[in-house]
Amino acid sequence: MYKIGVLPCDGVGPEVVREGKKVLEAVARKCGVKYELVEYDVGGDRYLRTGEVLPDSVFQELGTMDAIYLGAVGHDDVQPGILEKGILLDIRFEFDQYVNLRPIKLYPGVETPLKHKGPDDIDFIVVRENTEDMYVGIGGQMKRGTPDEVAVQTAVYTRKGTERIIRYAFELSRERNTDKTVYLCDKANVLTFGHDLWRRTFEEVGEADYPDIKRECAFVDATTMWMVKNPEWFDVIVTTNMFGDIITDLGAMIQGGMGVAASGNINPDGVSMFEPIHGSAPRHAGKDVICPIAAICAAGMMLEHLGETKAGEMVENAVVEALGSGRLGDLSTRSGVSTTQQGDIVVEYIQKQ
Repeated sequence: MYKIGVLPCDGVGPEVVREGKKVLEAVARKCGVKYELVEYDVGGDRYLRTGEVLPDSVFQELGTMDAIYLGAVGHDDVQPGILEKGILLDIRFEFDQYVNLRPIKLYPGVETPLKHKGPDDIDFIVVRENTEDMYVGIGGQMKRGTPDEVAVQTAVYTRKGTERIIRYAFELSRERNTDKTVYLCDKANVLTFGHDLWRRTFEEVGEADYPDIKRECAFVDATTMWMVKNPEWFDVIVTTNMFGDIITDLGAMIQGGMGVAASGNINPDGVSMFEPIHGSAPRHAGKDVICPIAAICAAGMMLEHLGETKAGEMVENAVVEALGSGRLGDLSTRSGVSTTQQGDIVVEYIQKQ
């Protein structure tokens, strides 16, 4: 019996989580997976009512879960950063979810803006370090609001944090057993201290323990160019927190948009969190028009992480069939296929397996 904490949160989050839960129920029935969902009222509305972002009692309970399933964070009436730091970053940091895992995969039936590229060309994973870099919050301001204002934001890289994410990327490449190449995406020609640590660790770990995995290095600006021009070059990309944040959004666009982009925040030895990467899109909330595929894929990732490989594969297969059928439309809010209908169609393909 898996215990899963559910955080629908803001905007369209409750709608896409609703469809994810619908798919989860269908595949669990087919595969005999037993689970319990515990839903929590956190997000912008709660913060505006109570001044609380993530109460200690909820935080402690989440630490006892087998996984966390999240919708979307962000509220028009709450200053940017309050909810993101208080929910997303606090969970990632406190539960040491040091891997942000982003599959970038073009599904059949989904359009990419890249000319002459198809599903065989866009199928790689970005492994983003998730608990260091500039996101640790070290810094400050002086003379704020004056012409002499100074702002400092310090990036932090540790050997431990760098090595464990690099090892995770090598292991993942070995497990995928496709191209068996890991690209390190950095900016070592300018960020000469922190990214020197990344380069040395990458070479030392790869040479000593992963001689079967090919190693390549690419500056982040070159990586973004190649993701557009030659996405087929990539198998696994490992990168820092900041650069990973940027290139995964580019990855979402080349795989067809935010509506199909799912992610996992992984602690291999603790509680992990799964979510669509899109925001809360408050202007679309409550209209039943948002694409739930990313949230559904996140539920599939969660099942695979929990060891329910067959169930995770069934979700993936159902998404592929649904998208390939054309019944989901163009995945935009103007497609004419509602959020609810899209979830129902994926469930239908699960039941056919």
